[in-house]
Amino acid sequence: MHFINALRQTLLVAAVGTVVLSSCKREPDVAPSTNTTTPVTSTTTTTANQTVNDWILANMSYVYYWTDKIPANPDKTLSPEFFFDSIRYKYDATLRPDGDRYSWINPDASQLQASLGGQNLSTGADFKLYLRSSGSSDLIAIVTYTEKGSPAEKAGINRGDVIYSVNGQVLNMDNYSSLLFDNSLTSQTFGLATIQNGALVNTGQTKTASLTTIQKNPVFLDSTYTVNSKKVGYLIYNQFIAGKYDTKGTEYNEALDKVFAKFKSQGISELILDLRYNAGGGGDVATNLASLIAPGISPSNVFFTQQYNKAVTADLQKQYGANFNVVNFINKTANPGTLKRLFILTTRSTASASELVINGLKPYMEVVLIGEVTSGKNVGSTTIVDKTGAIKWGMQPIIVKAFNSAGQSDYTGGFTPTVSMPERIPYKPLGDVTEPLLNEALYRASGTRLARVGASTGLLLPEVTSSALEQLSGGVLVVKLPGQQ
Repeated sequence: MHFINALRQTLLVAAVGTVVLSSCKREPDVAPSTNTTTPVTSTTTTTANQTVNDWILANMSYVYYWTDKIPANPDKTLSPEFFFDSIRYKYDATLRPDGDRYSWINPDASQLQASLGGQNLSTGADFKLYLRSSGSSDLIAIVTYTEKGSPAEKAGINRGDVIYSVNGQVLNMDNYSSLLFDNSLTSQTFGLATIQNGALVNTGQTKTASLTTIQKNPVFLDSTYTVNSKKVGYLIYNQFIAGKYDTKGTEYNEALDKVFAKFKSQGISELILDLRYNAGGGGDVATNLASLIAPGISPSNVFFTQQYNKAVTADLQKQYGANFNVVNFINKTANPGTLKRLFILTTRSTASASELVINGLKPYMEVVLIGEVTSGKNVGSTTIVDKTGAIKWGMQPIIVKAFNSAGQSDYTGGFTPTVSMPERIPYKPLGDVTEPLLNEALYRASGTRLARVGASTGLLLPEVTSSALEQLSGGVLVVKLPGQQ
């Protein structure tokens, strides 16, 4: 049975298993210099393309948030990726500012699902990509962190390492995707650069790490700082997933609960939540985290609501009633109950479920953002695969828009930080009180500056993208609908 028939019968529940809000599969902040790819329309592939495209169109015509914008007679002879793109309601800052920036398709449904569940073929190094200099097409990748126990960590690859080449090829706008995200690679040899007299200089040093299937553990680091007798909790949280993809467990949620139980026993009165490298995750996990933080909430309080297209809304309302789209907070005994405000560290990679937490908590407490403007993703997608296995493609069309309890969803341009502090090169160790963003948050929380940090020291380069956004490894916001187990 094609997904669409089961979807109509079960109202987005059984056929997909979950409805998800995905993290951004967005275009780089700086456009690639060339694009020579053309649609595949040969007669040998036309029939196969049309079969897949019929499946794409049938699903999109029902679930897509902008279903009324789908062209009446799209060209089904196009290859599936181009056909999918041809029926999207494409974003344009002037003509279609409400358009679609985030729907995407993958020729391998199993790879798509694993990636959305937190697994990717990787060395375990997370990084941000920058133009080497303004106006250049050459890139550098700066390591933001490495997964514990990963090949990257074992190879001595550390936060702050500056990568200018991969496997002997200099990174640029045209080749970075194939050099950094090619699943056929077995290892990556990184050529390193350093900063000398305020400029990037290539060195002869290289570091090599094998690629393997990495399961991201989102609870990366937690600490408690005592400043002027005030207890300040600090949590680096890198992906909204409940547990390991293979086991569908809840061990990461349980780890979060333990961290907050510790914060509560230590009597924290302030919290710094580091979401700099968190591109998204499960809506139920976002609800769990928000419920561990928000003061004075109960299951009667609304965390967020969802808006679908007219057809899906009518079906869901008929089946589940007027409140089918409301997601409430949950009871969490580990909630410290002492937090009146929350400090969140942000970058351009702070997206989707991370922004859902920011928006959802704002009606209940003061939320102070420190860092960079966030991604701006207030919409979500569903994972669509062919359950028969006949069609190997998987897609992530946008199907929903999220609002907080005050009816607010006005962050398509991203959340502007209260304190603007872009990450500069070189990076300092995470958790170190001299690390600029943490230092600023501790100062704002306690009134005491623990270390002198220059406001504009270090290199500031044009950012292109990040591995968090490119891989989509944290990229699902899972929303359980009424009646769903």
